[in-house]
Amino acid sequence: MSANSELRGDELIAKRHLPAEPERVWAAFTTPASIAAFWGGSHATVPPGSVTVDLRPGGEFALDTRGPNGATRRLRFIYVSVAAPHELVFDEPVTGLRTTVNVRPAVDGTDLTVHQRRLPPELRTTQAADGLASILDALAAHLQGSDAPTDRRTP
Repeated sequence: MSANSELRGDELIAKRHLPAEPERVWAAFTTPASIAAFWGGSHATVPPGSVTVDLRPGGEFALDTRGPNGATRRLRFIYVSVAAPHELVFDEPVTGLRTTVNVRPAVDGTDLTVHQRRLPPELRTTQAADGLASILDALAAHLQGSDAPTDRRTP
């Protein structure tokens, strides 16, 4: 099973079932080493040392992404709401993009929904939707790997 994503105007919604308990999925979204292991999806890598997490409302979450051409971009988000282990809400302060991550228990794992609102025009594309889906697929691969967070990609 792979992630599916849907663009609706200035919103992007991606969903994926994960064969892991909600606490493990939550830890993947809130632990720097795990974030580095999956965040780039199929389109970028994330240097493990670049990820910072201050997991509290008003705290910052930041990371670097490195594209296939070697270009690096710093991403920065501010947590709005942290309701462990079920919901994270964070904003990208420059564009106003709001991301809500919902982690819901399911019979054989977790149902994950990532809902982005207020997408800037440059992210209202099929490429952005495919990129978000690939991040959730990379998360699934990471969770199926060892319990120890590792970076499965090379920069």
